[in-house]
Amino acid sequence: MIKVLLVGTGGFLGSVSRYLMSGLAHRIAGQVNFPVGTLTVNVIGCLAIGLLSGLAESRQLFSPEMRLLIFIGFLGGFTTFSTFGYEIVSFARDGQLMASLANLMLHLVLGLGAVWTGLALSRAI
Repeated sequence: MIKVLLVGTGGFLGSVSRYLMSGLAHRIAGQVNFPVGTLTVNVIGCLAIGLLSGLAESRQLFSPEMRLLIFIGFLGGFTTFSTFGYEIVSFARDGQLMASLANLMLHLVLGLGAVWTGLALSRAI
């Protein structure tokens, strides 16, 4: 039962953080017709999981319980790939194919780049 509580607590904190960070990104970006909040959260989440998993593997920094709390709970609640998929399909459905493709490519390139950067940073620390 403790494992479920750890994942649930992390998920709650991650979801609240996602909501706040996404809102902040939208306020900073101003009036744009693009899901900058989702992009921001996904890139930050990818960077964090790359960095933290690299540190966990190389330095055994996290106990199994902390991995549940952080990786499954917090980062699982923080990242928003389901929203990502919905927004891409919505753009395409609404005839905004360029926005759909731009959203897809930016998430893939920046997200995968952020995971790689996080792993590289974990080796440099």
